[in-house]
Amino acid sequence: MIELFEQNIRTNDRQSSKGNQLKWENKGIWYKADYTGYEGLAEYMISHLLKKSTLTENEFVCYDLEKIKYGSVIYNGVKSKNFLNEDWQIITLERLFKNFFGESLYKTLYRIPEYKERLHFLVQQVERITGLQNFGIYMNKLLTIDAFFLNEDRHTHNIAVLMNGNGDYMYCPIFDNGAGLLSDTTMDYPLSGDTYSLIDNVQPKTICSEFDEQLDISKSLYNMNLKFHFTKKDVNELLVNAGAYPEEIRNRVETVIFAQMRKYTYLFSPI
Repeated sequence: MIELFEQNIRTNDRQSSKGNQLKWENKGIWYKADYTGYEGLAEYMISHLLKKSTLTENEFVCYDLEKIKYGSVIYNGVKSKNFLNEDWQIITLERLFKNFFGESLYKTLYRIPEYKERLHFLVQQVERITGLQNFGIYMNKLLTIDAFFLNEDRHTHNIAVLMNGNGDYMYCPIFDNGAGLLSDTTMDYPLSGDTYSLIDNVQPKTICSEFDEQLDISKSLYNMNLKFHFTKKDVNELLVNAGAYPEEIRNRVETVIFAQMRKYTYLFSPI
């Protein structure tokens, strides 16, 4: 358990559509507390399963479970290493676009009627502004993760690039997967609900309201660029280490991941 104080509190512009969870930074480590359910468990499970994929470890942020004491309250949550040094900062795509064009990227995207054109426009503009190449490949990886793990909160405030003081840009490790795996038990996905019905009801926020459609569009434009190779045993071992969460929650997470493994068999390849 870590005890954190008011001077460790951090705020930023990467707000969830459901509000901001408590976040702290202390000695180069970031901490996030559960806010609407079991976001910490989702971050932990997703990032550790991504270790068993074709992503390299510098392409995503890895989260470990942590109990957080703040004031008189103890929260479940996660911790992660600060991947930034003093020369680099995170710039969300919303901020990037607004700084360059003076208007909202989100609103601009949703004025484009064709979903495929929305993704093409997003990729084209990011590459134009930053000089980064192959941003479409990055988006395909991101949308693959979101479809598989049901991350409903991937909007333009939590897709980002890195920028330094000289105006140079780099790819940002994939972060903020805490809205995945039906983690919001407070508002949208109560534990009393039928898990399979809830899976069918989850909708993304990136370029349209269907995960499979987003994934198919990104695949048609930029090919498939991510494969998984974790097993059910890997999932169960991670859940055993998450004993701070009730069995009911861990069972639901297992059910969700196993259902997605059956659905997306083509995303798995041998090691």
